[in-house]
Amino acid sequence: MIILPIIFCLAAISYLIFVINQYSRQKTKFNLEIEELEEQLNLFKTENTRELKNRADFENEIARYISLKNIIEDINKDLNLDSIAGHLAEFAFSLIGNNRGACLLYLIDGQTHRPFLFKVKKEERNLVVKAKEGDIFDSWVLRHTSPLIVEDIKKDFRFDLERLKSQDMRHISSLVSAPFISEHKFLGLLRLDSPEDSSYSQDDLRFLVTICDIAAVALENGQLFQKTQDLAIHDGLTLLFTKAHFMELLKTEYKRCAPQNKAFSLLMLDIDYFKDYNDQFGHTAGDIVLKHLSAVITGSLKAFNPIICRFGGEEFCILLPLMGYQEALDAAEALRLRIEKTKIILRRQETKITVSIGVATLSDNISGEDDLIFKADKAMYEAKQKGRNRVCGI
Repeated sequence: MIILPIIFCLAAISYLIFVINQYSRQKTKFNLEIEELEEQLNLFKTENTRELKNRADFENEIARYISLKNIIEDINKDLNLDSIAGHLAEFAFSLIGNNRGACLLYLIDGQTHRPFLFKVKKEERNLVVKAKEGDIFDSWVLRHTSPLIVEDIKKDFRFDLERLKSQDMRHISSLVSAPFISEHKFLGLLRLDSPEDSSYSQDDLRFLVTICDIAAVALENGQLFQKTQDLAIHDGLTLLFTKAHFMELLKTEYKRCAPQNKAFSLLMLDIDYFKDYNDQFGHTAGDIVLKHLSAVITGSLKAFNPIICRFGGEEFCILLPLMGYQEALDAAEALRLRIEKTKIILRRQETKITVSIGVATLSDNISGEDDLIFKADKAMYEAKQKGRNRVCGI
């Protein structure tokens, strides 16, 4: 009788152990399934995040390339070089640089064939770009005529950081740059740089190259238009302003200064006995004299920011902004002496020229820009009447 309860207890215990083992196996199985589900969920989350990022990047790329339509429209609105360059720098700084760091647009000087800084867009207003002719990165793009991306300047073995420090004190860590090339002609480059590492991607570089490829023709047209404008307002021989353009500038200066009682002076200059040079050496020699004299005038008065024109024949007219009568007389006398001492070689003969100069200054007695011209011309005639090679003023 005692054996039966014992057997019953053992059976109950065995069953309980069986149930616990089953529960444990089920729990382990469920935990494994949960872990697998969590792992799959994490994979789905990672994949979803990646897809969302790819979608965002793709949408960003679409938005960028849609914006190319606006870029093309804006740079082709007119032929003004300054306007074209301004739009390009604005678009690149916004679409690629996200208005961070700096965007620099360099053009190539037609005479020196060196780059010069033409447009700047920058995040910090007080940021100073000292490399007005570019730095080692711009030289690299110029030399290779190909785009450049630098993710971390400190790790890029192509460039000498010590040389960079001597060129520009701005802190730069990464940059992207592309050239403007039209018909195999290097026109300049567009560059973005940042004080942070890895600020630009390969997609950024490709988009910048696309912008520069589109803009190259517009820039070249703008440069040609500017040259045409320059030829229209400059004398072909002396490269000084033409009389017509000078009169427009004089009219503007008069309207600006007269109401505020601000003085400015006018010099009228004529070469003494110029006809004798043409008769003795020929008209070609006369052209040499005119070109030489224009260079002397420009150099002598450079500090005064003059506006100089070839008024006609051997006559020159010079506007000296914000200059009073006595100061203008002194400047004219210094110019006359320098011209007198300058030697000119004509047909292997050493010669020199002298000039007569008339000075007139804006005052209450001047009724307009034409009256100012008249008085300067009258003063010059007086200088000739008194023996030439002198300065007279009214």
